[in-house]
Amino acid sequence: MRLVTFEAGAGERLGAFVDVAGEEQVLDLSVAAPGLPADMIGLLAAGPAALGRVRAALERPESAALRRRTDVVLKAPVPRPGKILCIGYNYRGHGAAGAVADPEFPDVFAKTANTVIGPDASVLLPRASHEVDYEAELAVVIGTAGREIAPEDALEHVAGYAVFNDVSARDWQRHGSQWVLGKSFDTFGPFGPALVTADEVPDPQDLDLHLSVNGRTTVASHTGAMIFTVSFLVSYLSEVVTLEPGDVIATGTPQKLPDALAEGRFLQDGDIVEITIGHLGTLTSTIRAAPGAAPHPHA
Repeated sequence: MRLVTFEAGAGERLGAFVDVAGEEQVLDLSVAAPGLPADMIGLLAAGPAALGRVRAALERPESAALRRRTDVVLKAPVPRPGKILCIGYNYRGHGAAGAVADPEFPDVFAKTANTVIGPDASVLLPRASHEVDYEAELAVVIGTAGREIAPEDALEHVAGYAVFNDVSARDWQRHGSQWVLGKSFDTFGPFGPALVTADEVPDPQDLDLHLSVNGRTTVASHTGAMIFTVSFLVSYLSEVVTLEPGDVIATGTPQKLPDALAEGRFLQDGDIVEITIGHLGTLTSTIRAAPGAAPHPHA
């Protein structure tokens, strides 16, 4: 299933993508399956029975519950995650300070929930930074709560996967030894377009990953190049924090391709960033200058 959160009129609603005569539409679950929890975290916490009702609704989608994609505003699948835990330097070839050996432990940091936006919202370039960059990441969404989860059981706690852009202000990352502020400007967490349930992703370490800026490919890799796998990360993080439904783990970005890395270009007003991971869909983000922001010095 491809679960979404959307707006069509008043308030956020739960939905799911469905193919109708070759057209991707949104099934409004508040109409197709009344009585379900009203938000994604509630749906995931309700467990297999609730997800079973969604599957049943998708098998026979009611025309009255269908919405054209152009008639809705897609939010992030989980608009307000309780936790966003991120992994740095998790792809071989993207090491800190020129490191070539695999690290012993993951480099973990947090991103705040104010960053999260869906594909129909713009990333705003803040007045405080002129070095805003992109990162193409596989997002893991927790479905079943757990603490001290064994690696062999870790994927059973995963509800599904989505595409995540860990937008980053590189200049603010250099302000100190911690990255949180550089990662946590408003709108710096595009996420979506859908939460693809785990049953449709047999192996999260077997997904192609591709990013382009204005149609030019700048990142191309495969999740098999991760140093720390999804199952390891879920287990490792759960040693410290209880993972809860709707929590997001952003599993790191590959290094940019050599020509893009050498160019050193940061995001500018009007840029279009597109990230595709396997069959999870394409997350498209438009970059806009925040109101009152000074022109980019390299524009």
